[in-house]
Amino acid sequence: MSGSPLAVALITFVALFIVVPIIGGLIRVFGLYAIVQEGTRHVYVLFGNVVGILEEPGLHILWLELGWRALLVNWMGQRHVLDMRMDQEYLRSAPVNSEEGAPMGIGVWYEMYISDPIAYLFKNADPRGSLRANVSNSTVRCLSNLPLAEMLETRHKMSRTVRAEVSPKSAEWGYLLGSVYIRKVHFRDAGMIRQIEEKVVNRLRQVTSAIRQDGANQVSVITSSAEREAAVEFARAAAMRPTIVGAALNEITKDPEVAEVLFELLETENLLKGEREIMLIPKGAGALGGLIAADLAAPDHMPARKPPKAAHAHS
Repeated sequence: MSGSPLAVALITFVALFIVVPIIGGLIRVFGLYAIVQEGTRHVYVLFGNVVGILEEPGLHILWLELGWRALLVNWMGQRHVLDMRMDQEYLRSAPVNSEEGAPMGIGVWYEMYISDPIAYLFKNADPRGSLRANVSNSTVRCLSNLPLAEMLETRHKMSRTVRAEVSPKSAEWGYLLGSVYIRKVHFRDAGMIRQIEEKVVNRLRQVTSAIRQDGANQVSVITSSAEREAAVEFARAAAMRPTIVGAALNEITKDPEVAEVLFELLETENLLKGEREIMLIPKGAGALGGLIAADLAAPDHMPARKPPKAAHAHS
């Protein structure tokens, strides 16, 4: 009894993972059913003729779709599983020359998808490769000898030109061209690239120098204008000063006492600013004042004088 659960588990494993897939495979081989995945399409060919196309995703009973041919199609015919989803590709640096003779490279990005499964299978042995070659050739043929400025600026127009050139031929192969976009336009000559870089650098230096010089000129103009306005204002203030001082003195002299006190203060201030010694003598000093004045007038208190130049002797 202890071994029965193990035996049941082993039988279940063999039945689920070995027997059932084998039986399902045999049923599909005999054409009982087929499973169509999302985004795919099955095309069945028997004796060189297309006998059925399964388009809708899901489970299909081949006996109902193909009749008696379902029994033979997997043995004596072919089943083509086509991917109907949108695909894309990028062609790098298709070589073209501008009208000025500059060697340019153009990168083309395009989309494609299968629109007619029968034409895709039987009208071209390699539709994808043929479409790639057609896009490359159309790019070179349609975009060569364009002006350089137009080649660098009008990518949308060039994209529409390439698509209009390629679409009719690709539709015959059942491989429809979707969006086409010129993603990159570049120079292919390394020497020309270096020359353009040098010209751009020199131009940037010139523009930078011009901006710096213009800024210096503006600063000079602003500085000179400020200095001129300041000089005018200072001159105006200097011209107004005597008028203001004269008016103030005129107002002060109307009161004699105030005028006397003011002039005494100004005289005292001038004496204090002078370099001479000041001796204060009290009132009623009598002869003491004269002695002090005589002492100050002595040669010791007088400033030294330069000796006179010796006179030239006359013969």
